[in-house]
Amino acid sequence: MTEASEARQADRALKAKHRAMWALGDYPSVASHVIPELGPLLVQECGVRTGDRVLDIAAGSGNAAIPAALAGADVVASDLTPDLLEVGRHLASVRGARLEWREADAEDLPFADGEFDVVMSVVGIMFAPHHRTAAAEMLRVCRAGGTVGLVNWTPEGFVGRLFATMKPFAPPPPPGAQPPPLWGDEEHVHELLGDAVTDVVTSRRTVRVDRFVNPPDFREFFKACYGPTVAVYRAVGDDPQRVAELDAALDALAAEHTADGVMEWEYLLLTAHRRG
Repeated sequence: MTEASEARQADRALKAKHRAMWALGDYPSVASHVIPELGPLLVQECGVRTGDRVLDIAAGSGNAAIPAALAGADVVASDLTPDLLEVGRHLASVRGARLEWREADAEDLPFADGEFDVVMSVVGIMFAPHHRTAAAEMLRVCRAGGTVGLVNWTPEGFVGRLFATMKPFAPPPPPGAQPPPLWGDEEHVHELLGDAVTDVVTSRRTVRVDRFVNPPDFREFFKACYGPTVAVYRAVGDDPQRVAELDAALDALAAEHTADGVMEWEYLLLTAHRRG
């Protein structure tokens, strides 16, 4: 087997693991019940209008794609995990939204150069393991003068801290894979986009989460619903002591970030235009 074919095989195996991870639990509940406002916010910030051709990368169950379609855009929701797309189809039907659902790898998008007026992602593309490859694909399919819009969790915010807390309990990442919350670091994203964009606007904001009365409520919900957390618990599931340690670590993190039953999760909002 050649080096190139070995690399392709390793990448297929890695993407299979990612696909399976996001099928664990119930991510649509996270998107719909914990952070529902992030999708409509990005649609608004991108200025999506009737007739725009829009691509939502790593769309999950469509928390941004469905609002974009309801705004009158011609939308494609793409995701690596078909289970999430199936939920999205149902949600779109219930809400009366018409859009296309496509299984697609953010690092190898099956779309033509410059096909879309708006290319966006809400805490989605950040989980593609090879950041530079994913960014290049995002830029490739956006037309000259088109809009790129991103919402990503910051490394310093609650979800970034969540991944740092889970890291000691998780299997080591494969070579070359980069931490997802780096997409929430302004310097890192500016480096990824480079001079391919202009009119870059970034702001750090928080989303208010008041679903969890106390830290164990948060832990049990994410333990059941959030694919990365489900996967980490499975990795230590045969060791009761490690499970107890992970429980305690997540409870401590949630307690640190909760005041009067309310959490504020920080994210980076970015919009830019594809340079002509």
